[in-house]
Amino acid sequence: MGATGVSETAGRAAGRLGTVKILVLGSGAREHAIILALRSEEAEHEIFAAPGNAGIGQDAQLVALDQNDPAAVSQFAIDNDVALVVIGPEAPLVAGVADAVRKRGIPVFGPGQAAAQLEGSKTFAKRIMDAAGVPTGRAVRAHTRAEVEAAFDDLGAPHVVKADGLAAGKGVIVTSDREAALAHADEYLPSGAVLVEEFLSGPEVSLFFLSDGDHVLPLSPAQDYKRLLDGDEGPNTGGMGAYSPLPWLDGRFGSEREFVELVTRDIAEPVIRQLDAEGTPFIGLLYAGLILTDDGVKVIEFNARFGDPETQVVLPRLVDPLSELLLAAASGHLEDLPLPAFANDVAVTVVLASEGYPVSPVTGRALTNLREAESVDGVHLAHAATAETDGGLVATGGRVLNVVGVATTFAEARDRVYRALGAIGLEGGQHRTDIAARVAEGL
Repeated sequence: MGATGVSETAGRAAGRLGTVKILVLGSGAREHAIILALRSEEAEHEIFAAPGNAGIGQDAQLVALDQNDPAAVSQFAIDNDVALVVIGPEAPLVAGVADAVRKRGIPVFGPGQAAAQLEGSKTFAKRIMDAAGVPTGRAVRAHTRAEVEAAFDDLGAPHVVKADGLAAGKGVIVTSDREAALAHADEYLPSGAVLVEEFLSGPEVSLFFLSDGDHVLPLSPAQDYKRLLDGDEGPNTGGMGAYSPLPWLDGRFGSEREFVELVTRDIAEPVIRQLDAEGTPFIGLLYAGLILTDDGVKVIEFNARFGDPETQVVLPRLVDPLSELLLAAASGHLEDLPLPAFANDVAVTVVLASEGYPVSPVTGRALTNLREAESVDGVHLAHAATAETDGGLVATGGRVLNVVGVATTFAEARDRVYRALGAIGLEGGQHRTDIAARVAEGL
């Protein structure tokens, strides 16, 4: 494992695109993981990041740029001869940044504002799934508390309530406590409708698809952990850890490959065709949040960008050059590429979060011993919310760091991650201790 945090296999395979200038928008661990993958390539790309964070600043040139300003982003790309813009988070997509950059003739990996509604509006996503014949749970769009209660009576418990718009991964509640579910709805109803959905039971899987508007190429599945505490207890978060691949898929579907083929055929391709037919082609990363029910694979949600923290375990295993894949999608040439290849290594990531996360994280506290953590074999750090001060590195948000371990077995990867976590100092810091424990035990 090299210092870039990407497998040596990936590094050896990289570099076919040649050196280009790339602008990555975003400031979290997902964007750091993307940049680390780009850095692993033989071609020494010139990478800009806006706004970035302290860790990203070690691997890319930070620029003072409003990532949600379409005119500013497109002008920067023109002025600096950027060959590819990669949009990490959802807010710039919903703001129409991809449209503005695309109109200037610059390849951009990220859907336009209309297609980004697949994430920005749960109602839009449900309509697209219905039109495409994609399996998903029943849902009711509710505008008032009375409508929410009627939906609860119709769909039964546990209750699933989702904010209809963007909520940074924390707009969902799943609970059998009716009053808690109503309180969650009350929080978001003043801003618009909420979606009350049928509860679906089964293991969850995240699967990413690269799309050029017509074709899709799947990446490797991952599983993330949304709850704050061990045993999937506590409040929902933006994600506390993840692992990839998912060997237990073999017992359910014959092989991971067969699972990926099924989801590609029955879910990703129909959705991309439907969006294209409606004049809103989806160019970028289609994130399918899936659940494996007794009635088959169903969609929980779609996102319009790389998932966080799943990206941090999928990209380190990628053998092909990421820049080549992203540019092919952005330029409409995915059909020219074979299926992306992945190393046999496994990857595990655990999130180090601030005290008080996710409700009221305490920020500004010092981070120490990061070099000691990174010295653990097979480990690298993806920074989520860090900044350099005169006194050293400090935490600036709820999820602070992703500690990523790559190894030949899950047991070894977990051991590496938790040894590295044990070295890091953050007053009040919290993390789960059971990430990938069951898969490491063969369960």
